[in-house]
Amino acid sequence: MDQRANPVRRQRCAIYTRKSSEEGLEQEFNSLHAQREACEAYIASQRSEGWVLVRDQYDDGGISGGTLERPGLKQLLADIEDGLIDVVVVYKIDRLSRSLMDFSKLVEVFDRNGVTFVSVTQSFNTTTSMGRLTLNILLSFAQFEREVTAERIRDKVRASRMKGMWMGGYVPLGYDVKDRKLVVNEDEAAAVRGIFERFVEVGSATVLARELRRKGIRNKRGTLVDKGYLYRVLVNRVYRGDAVHKGKAYPGEHQAIIDEQLWDQVHAILRQNPRKRANNTRAQAPALLKGLIFTATGAAMTPSSTKKGARRYRYYVSMDVIKNREPSDEGIPRRLPADLVEAAVVTELRRVMRAPSITALNRPGFTGG
Repeated sequence: MDQRANPVRRQRCAIYTRKSSEEGLEQEFNSLHAQREACEAYIASQRSEGWVLVRDQYDDGGISGGTLERPGLKQLLADIEDGLIDVVVVYKIDRLSRSLMDFSKLVEVFDRNGVTFVSVTQSFNTTTSMGRLTLNILLSFAQFEREVTAERIRDKVRASRMKGMWMGGYVPLGYDVKDRKLVVNEDEAAAVRGIFERFVEVGSATVLARELRRKGIRNKRGTLVDKGYLYRVLVNRVYRGDAVHKGKAYPGEHQAIIDEQLWDQVHAILRQNPRKRANNTRAQAPALLKGLIFTATGAAMTPSSTKKGARRYRYYVSMDVIKNREPSDEGIPRRLPADLVEAAVVTELRRVMRAPSITALNRPGFTGG
């Protein structure tokens, strides 16, 4: 019988490779290369069945199998939807996904487009019921392994925190990381102490944040500090020398920046009602013209104050400064001495009140006729 009468259908095969960590990817021959080499050999062994390797490569290095947000996988699915692939070949099933729910979504895409899924080291395909059963069993174990690994990592982090060890994350202002340990950065530590000490003096995060922005104090990321960041600094127990995990504090390996007395003073203020603290701040710095004074462009000027030694200096500051906005006219004053402005207003009021027309109104027997 002539075999040409029944030609073998051409099967376009795509190889997908993945590695969870970036470790070793810089090597000339890494895990992705090893996976691809094994898959290419398998496809070559099926040449008699019409299997041919497509030119495009679908690789994801340093990306977890617990998510579908992978560039190589997305390109693979897009090409499947476009009808460019007949068979997806992987080294092991967990290279494609470690999540049973995610893999069920992938299988739906494969079935909808008539694509077969093949694992080189776990020989089966998804076109048969037995293949599907084997697939679900293997995926269940893959997901179980991932969850057990995650639990081990969480337990390790917790145990390390209880020993006071630094386990990574955002490095707080005042510290640097050396040899995976927090080390005091003296310049930044001085700024942190200044923040705590100044907060005890002014008792207001709003006022203090305004002062710090004027001085150009920045956080680790180089942006000017705001009120929200200031609160995070004031409640961060790392400055007490603690290591915190899940809301619980343990003695840390690193050196404390803030002593117990200063910490307690700050938190005694923080425990007060915010409205009460705001009223106390206003009482310390009364403002005669609050809500009555504006710049020439219409920006409100709000009361502000600073303290040097035992003396307090009061100002009226444009909201352009507080909101970090650029004024429309650089010639417009953005900060005025409160005593000078209030004295000028009081003097003008007295002058007006002495005017003959106003004096006549206050004479006995005046009827306005």
